[in-house]
Amino acid sequence: MAKVPVQFTLNGAEKAEFIDSGTTLLNALRDKIGDTSPKGGCHQGTCGACSVIIDGELRLSCLTLAETCSGAAITTTSGLSEGGVLHPLQRAFLDAFATQCGFCTPGMIMAAKVLLDHTPNPSREDVVEALSGNICRCTGYEPIIQAVLTAARSNSQNAA
Repeated sequence: MAKVPVQFTLNGAEKAEFIDSGTTLLNALRDKIGDTSPKGGCHQGTCGACSVIIDGELRLSCLTLAETCSGAAITTTSGLSEGGVLHPLQRAFLDAFATQCGFCTPGMIMAAKVLLDHTPNPSREDVVEALSGNICRCTGYEPIIQAVLTAARSNSQNAA
């Protein structure tokens, strides 16, 4: 299989790798680069566990070819905290007990981040819609929804 060069910014750091043509971004991130925060759930684009942010848009890394990401800015959950301090969404998930097995958490947090980046004061319905591409088998969704709403309120209070 032919190797192709891929270069992008991951969580603020430049990355360059040679990968097999046809490698998914999920596999490149986890196997080549070592960022294991995106999770491989269904590998079919239906569970959301592999969600990352590419140039400001939520994308499923299991369906995205790594070679199409050259020049892109990619953010994973491991890039949200700064200096050991959790991002407000990560903190809200912990405080609201919105994680149980934790497998869906990276995708949920990335979907919530994109929502809050575009809609800083979302309604409950906005949150439900934003998270609709993510499957959680443990929490019943309510703690997750509450965590996102709490993070939104926290962000709006910090901005005031």
